[in-house]
Amino acid sequence: MIDKFFQSPAAAWLEKGLDATSLRHRVLANNLANVETPNFKRSEVSFEAELKDRLREKNCLPLVRTHPKHRPNIQPISQIVPSIKTDASQTMRNDGNNVDVEAEMAKLSINTIQYNTLIQQLGSHFSRLRSAINEGGR
Repeated sequence: MIDKFFQSPAAAWLEKGLDATSLRHRVLANNLANVETPNFKRSEVSFEAELKDRLREKNCLPLVRTHPKHRPNIQPISQIVPSIKTDASQTMRNDGNNVDVEAEMAKLSINTIQYNTLIQQLGSHFSRLRSAINEGGR
């Protein structure tokens, strides 16, 4: 019972976002670490496009199933998984490497801001839960 209280849909969305930004950070760091590797092709994380598609589905009401035999209206958030794709479309240098240090650093900065925002939102979510628990006990 208590697990359902802490595993709200909002917390699940924030958790998936944190997973994606964490993976993106590792991928961007790997791109930067291989900036001098001949024929290295940069990678990127694909998550937001699938997330937007899922949110645009016609039957996107956040319904809760109270019985396993009830029909779900959408796929659960747990089925949205960030994926890593290799970008082989362009080459920045003669050695076949396509990593642009400035672009990767800019993406890393944006990703850090997104990660910090998600952390703040998750902290705010748990703060509201704590407030509801404390005020409800009075």
